[in-house]
Amino acid sequence: MSENKKPLPFAYSFAAGAVAGVSEILVMYPLDVVKTRIQLQVGGATGADAYTGTLDCFRKIIKNEGFGRLYRGINAPILMEAPKRATKFAANDYWGNFYRQSFGIEKMNQPLAVLTGASAGVSESFVVVPFELIKIRLQDRASAGKYKGMVDCFVKLVRAEGVLALYNGLESTMWRHMVWNAGYFGIIFQAKALLPKAETKQGQMGNDIIAGALGGTAGTILNTPFDVVKSRIQNTVRVPGQIQKYNWAVPSLFVVAREEGFAALYKGFLPKVLRLGPGGGILLVVYTSVVEFLQRTRG
Repeated sequence: MSENKKPLPFAYSFAAGAVAGVSEILVMYPLDVVKTRIQLQVGGATGADAYTGTLDCFRKIIKNEGFGRLYRGINAPILMEAPKRATKFAANDYWGNFYRQSFGIEKMNQPLAVLTGASAGVSESFVVVPFELIKIRLQDRASAGKYKGMVDCFVKLVRAEGVLALYNGLESTMWRHMVWNAGYFGIIFQAKALLPKAETKQGQMGNDIIAGALGGTAGTILNTPFDVVKSRIQNTVRVPGQIQKYNWAVPSLFVVAREEGFAALYKGFLPKVLRLGPGGGILLVVYTSVVEFLQRTRG
């Protein structure tokens, strides 16, 4: 991720990103389930199964459905995380080099870090959409008796809605990842510039944790509204000839804000930021550590 070192081959960046992504999801996945449940809950929901907040959602899932439900659908993101995070970091390295050469800029700067992150986010979106869609369908409470697992969900989705349905929500996913990556990599660049230079490996790891956590928090603040509408778009079963309530990202933002209030665009924010703030630190630390290991191995 630094322009001062000789870039690693694509396969090395891909492998480092894959290890970082799987490490993060194994630690943080239950928060993603809670986040999705809260986002899919339409405003005004009442009753014993309605969620009033993050802790209440955790409690009700464990009480009513069992602890294992917090890991329902994890197969899809595990399979997704390797290519997703690998693509994120590899694409960020690629676009960084591409833009520096195109613009004749020797070193990365703040605007370039934001542009590079946004471009990496768009690249990443094409990889993650089918996995995200299956994950959302499995995480929804209504799917408890509908799908037996990831493969069953895939087969039934394609059979009922067609192969192209796997890419429902592509546009909203692009918005989500473009905004998150721009904030994440942009803030990481700025944070690293402001933090005291590390003299030891432990100090560097501390800087990476701080920079990654700040980047993850900033990206989450910026992209949560797009994440809310993406969840709803992907959880909508497509019926031929029927206009969907949630279809495109920006119009869906206005629908949610109008019907449920602006605050509804930040549904699931707490579990999301609790995951992606620390998770951003985990990602950066593991990625940097694996890259350094591969560089030493490569000599």
